[in-house]
Amino acid sequence: MASTVTTSKDSAATSRPGYGRLLRTRGAWTFLLPGFAARQPFAMLTLSIVLLVQHTTGSYGAAGAVAAVTGVSMALFAPYSGRLADRHGQRAVLVPGVLVHAAAGLALTALALSDAPLWALFAAAVPTGASVPQIGPMVRARWGVRLKGSPLLTTAAAFESVTDEFTFVVGPLLATALCTAVDPAAGLLTEAALTLVGGLLFAAQKGTQPETGRDGHARAEHVSALRVPGVRVLIVTFLGIGSVFGGMQVSLAAFTESIGEPGLNGVLYGVFAAGNMLSGIACGAIVWKTAPQRRLVIGYTALALTASALWTAHSALLLAGLGLLVGMCIAPALITGYTLVENLVPAGARTEAFTWLTGAVALGQAAAVTVAGQLEDRLWGGAGFLVPMAGTVLALATLLALRSRLAAAPRGRTVARGVGHRESVAVD
Repeated sequence: MASTVTTSKDSAATSRPGYGRLLRTRGAWTFLLPGFAARQPFAMLTLSIVLLVQHTTGSYGAAGAVAAVTGVSMALFAPYSGRLADRHGQRAVLVPGVLVHAAAGLALTALALSDAPLWALFAAAVPTGASVPQIGPMVRARWGVRLKGSPLLTTAAAFESVTDEFTFVVGPLLATALCTAVDPAAGLLTEAALTLVGGLLFAAQKGTQPETGRDGHARAEHVSALRVPGVRVLIVTFLGIGSVFGGMQVSLAAFTESIGEPGLNGVLYGVFAAGNMLSGIACGAIVWKTAPQRRLVIGYTALALTASALWTAHSALLLAGLGLLVGMCIAPALITGYTLVENLVPAGARTEAFTWLTGAVALGQAAAVTVAGQLEDRLWGGAGFLVPMAGTVLALATLLALRSRLAAAPRGRTVARGVGHRESVAVD
């Protein structure tokens, strides 16, 4: 592993960071391909639940509530899953996790189709969300091992954002097509099957997983990522990003239903995700000279402004254009946030840190799905688009007030106890 890191550093130092050089990193494809297969279902989960439960209950509020329970469960259990992966290894967490997720997804589907009471759907949604495999954070942690200290880390963060958003282009389209053209349950069933197969394939790649906490001797490696002040600020900003995802999922579904074109939902959400993907590609191709903290503030300001205009759209074409702009503003914020984690958090806690951010997106999405569903049911069509506006504006205010905490701690204010420990850990 040491030779791999050295090679990555030397090659990165002699040429401009780029996707070609990143993808030539030794061993990268062994975890990238199964990782892509395993993370694809995540983009299908919430929308598949919304479409299935709305079909069986006739209520977007009920559908949003069930999806919200799934998201909250994921948000609460994801950091714990990341901490276990840091300490015991990714494989030890993944294998039982994907088995539980597949079983819970099948149970939720069966209950929804049998017109079970709402409390039963909530009960099945809890393990479904809690067991969602945290593939994205695990892949990012593997990049961190391969590229330790390399300028390619920013490119890797961009590449992962692009990969995530590509799944959010394909996922909603696939979920919508399956639920509307095949069967309302087809989306969730496919999600469960893909999670099981992809997750087991990714878990089999033992050679590239990071060392566990038990492999080292440093006490500081066990410090929770949540103790780092900058991580807490990033969690709030990612909650706002989640409000955009959740608010748009429900509101776009309600909008396309109101105009008699439910199949258009996946297309509109795909345009939104495509904007995110395209800007992510651009971010990874640029050699940035601006500090990441400043980039995050600028990008998030643009996100809040564009998200605030969504509720004014009254046509599919205008909504597609605004969705594209919103998507283009999300990727820079996500990429910069994940890049900051590399500077703020020691290696032994990064999977946990990444899962806190992923969980924050899921929690923000869950809250947004719930509120947007209620607004669509009780107020005018399109009222759910107010949720992304509120979420991003509040998160931006927090980011502006606490942006100084995103700076890496000086060497003089670190915890560095233990044999051979060289990573910095910020302390309150």
